Amino acid sequence: MRTVNINEIIEAVERLCQESNYNLNDDIKNGLKKGVQTEMSENGKEILEQIIENAEIARKERMAICQDTGMAVVFLEIGQDVHITGGSLTDAINEGVRRGYDKGYLRKSVVNDPVFERINTKDNTPAVIHYNIVDGDKIKITVAPKGFGSENMSGLKMLTPSEGIEGVKRFIIETVDKAGPNPCPPIIVGVGIGGTMEKAALLAKKALLRPIDERNSEPRIRELELELLESINRLGIGPAGLGGRVTALGVNVEVFPTHIAGLPVAVNISCHVTRHSEAVI
Repeated sequence: MRTVNINEIIEAVERLCQESNYNLNDDIKNGLKKGVQTEMSENGKEILEQIIENAEIARKERMAICQDTGMAVVFLEIGQDVHITGGSLTDAINEGVRRGYDKGYLRKSVVNDPVFERINTKDNTPAVIHYNIVDGDKIKITVAPKGFGSENMSGLKMLTPSEGIEGVKRFIIETVDKAGPNPCPPIIVGVGIGGTMEKAALLAKKALLRPIDERNSEPRIRELELELLESINRLGIGPAGLGGRVTALGVNVEVFPTHIAGLPVAVNISCHVTRHSEAVI
């Protein structure tokens, strides 16, 4: 049994909150550069070039890529042979978020009550935390701050099995089309299919963590990802919603078995930043 003190977790989360907000991931950066070459609109090309320049400035100056530094979403893969000491794991995650956002001069955007009071918690906590117990004696932490310009454009639908693959594709494309310029395109589209209502939504969120240059290993899903990307880029929304062919940089689809009577589909739209950083303790 391996022992990990919560201070190691606090420090890792603090660092990941800052890294994810300062540094654009390489797969997205490469996707933007490729987009400059394929975009036909001159406005679109200029916007993509400005996004790349902005990301480089953020990296060099250790500043937030975007003013919306997101609600902290934290994925934990906890080895079953790890014993955590020194306090509560959940409290440690939130303390790391608190320190990361304070010391990193990142905007605090979380309110204490979603409907009535809506008073800012002033430290960007609590985080949304997803726990998964796995084999081994390591802890993998992924911090994925999610801005709500794109989060608000996401959707979930409980399709009937008779609607099939065509119904799935139609819902995904309609969701992106309805979002238009609001999620700050070019976007990344995470899709979850199967399970239950909440499982589909979680799959869609986790799909955003996969690099956009890595296709699903299942051939039929891989083909679906490519088809959806092509269809979305034919919508003409373009960079910043000003028209063009680079509306999305990637479409990542994850699936899970479901009930005989159901076909849940979730679409989690993310802006071009799609921040996430990970560490293994």
